[in-house]
Amino acid sequence: MSERKIKIALVQLACSKDQGQNLKKGLTRLEEAAAKGARVVVFPELSFLPFLPQHPAESGFENWAEPVPGPTTEILARKAADLGVVVIFNLLEIQAGKTYDSSPVIDCKGRLLGINRMVHVLEAPGFHEKGYYTPGDLGAGVFETPVGKIGIAICYDRHFPEYLRALALKGAELVVIPQAGARGEWPPGLFEAELQVASFQNGYFCALANRVGKEDCLEFEGGSFITDPSGIILAQASKEKEDLLIAEIDFSLLEKCPARKYFLKDRRPEIYLSL
Repeated sequence: MSERKIKIALVQLACSKDQGQNLKKGLTRLEEAAAKGARVVVFPELSFLPFLPQHPAESGFENWAEPVPGPTTEILARKAADLGVVVIFNLLEIQAGKTYDSSPVIDCKGRLLGINRMVHVLEAPGFHEKGYYTPGDLGAGVFETPVGKIGIAICYDRHFPEYLRALALKGAELVVIPQAGARGEWPPGLFEAELQVASFQNGYFCALANRVGKEDCLEFEGGSFITDPSGIILAQASKEKEDLLIAEIDFSLLEKCPARKYFLKDRRPEIYLSL
């Protein structure tokens, strides 16, 4: 059973090419979030790295990758245990010679609950991801944590309604989205509206943690935000600078939301598959 009300923190970071400095900055924000009562802390896509796919992949990019568990996971796990918080971050994972866009999930005792790997891989200007990432092979990840059932949708995965519905069918109460969203990618308001609709249709909270700041080819927009299961934006971070967004979410709202009262119960998948 989820705790009924918890605070969640989204760490909106600008990252340089200095991985150690990025991690140090992130750990400081993690401590700040815990001091303000956060029980769950979420970091953006490639949390402590430059956004590698803004350039086409070249030989040696694997030097940025690490296994899970590995050095960064172990550092975050120790800190999660010290602070008593659930931590979800993102890194370039390497496993059996393949690289993935992956989010480890660490509980408040520092235990690695599992990994979610990005399922859908984009190739577009400034997002040359197919040269970096193997498509995820672990399914739509939903993890039982001390604060509730948390689903993961990494960046591009958020654009696939089938994936977001799969998280609902697996029992997600909160879906977190480690994101690298650039300025000018979408018409104004669509960035938020997409997850407002997903929350409304699927009956869960969404929490998107975005990068911010100008890098070599892209300027990331920030604007990290949280939606509730009625589709309302509960809180949103700055679109101009690094930020720490903390908001309270009330899981008791799930019981009354339209998706759980009506939509999910009235699904007819045998019809959809026959169309």
